[in-house]
Amino acid sequence: MERKFLKKISFKLPKWAFWSMKDWENNYEASTEIFENMLGWDITDFGQNDYDKLGLFLFTIRNGQIDKSGKTYAEKIMISKPNQITPMHFHWSKMEDIINRGGGKLALKLYNATENNKLDNSDVNISIDGIKKTIKAGSIIVLEPGESICLEQRVYHSFWAEEEATVIGEVSMVNDDNVDNCFYEPMGRFPEIEEDEEPMYLLVPCPISFANETGN
Repeated sequence: MERKFLKKISFKLPKWAFWSMKDWENNYEASTEIFENMLGWDITDFGQNDYDKLGLFLFTIRNGQIDKSGKTYAEKIMISKPNQITPMHFHWSKMEDIINRGGGKLALKLYNATENNKLDNSDVNISIDGIKKTIKAGSIIVLEPGESICLEQRVYHSFWAEEEATVIGEVSMVNDDNVDNCFYEPMGRFPEIEEDEEPMYLLVPCPISFANETGN
C-alpha cells in the first residue's frame, strides 16, 4: 500500500530502498552511513499491537548522529492512514518541520510540556510556513497539502490523517529514535517483529543486525 501511495504522488525513494539481501551483502562496506544512521524502512505500532489505530509508516532518507560531526539534519517520509494516530510525544533534542506532502488533511494536537513532562495549559507558539502563530493548549491544527508546521523541542504533538491517507514529510535536526522521544503515555518506539519468513526489504535497525550476522 505504502509503495503504491508514494508512486501515486510521484515521490521517489533511493534505489537501496529496494535492495535484496544479496544487494546488501555486496554493498555492505560502502553502506555504513545507512547502517549507522538507521536509514530506511520503518513501520511501527508503538508496541500497542493495533497498527490501524495507533501506528505509522516511515522511511528515513537521510540522517546524522547527535553529538557527532557530519550531517546535522535528517529527512523522513511518512504515511498516516485516516484516523491512524501517532501518539502524543515530544523530542528532547530535535526541532522539526512537519509537512503535508499530499493526500488528505493532516491534523496535529499540540501542548507545551511542563518541567515534569506533563501537558501544560500555556499557549503554544508555532510557525506555519514561516508565519508565527499562538494557539491555545490542546488546539488542533489542520494542514492542507503543501502546508507545514515547525515544532520546537518539548512541544507535545500527536497527529493523524483526516479523510484519506496522507503523505507526511519531516525535515529536522538529527534524529535518534532510541533516545530522543518522550511519549506522554509510556510505550515503545519500535514494534516487536516475529521473523517467520525472509524479508522483502530490511526494516531499521535490521541492517545492523544483518551486519552482525554476516560477521562484519
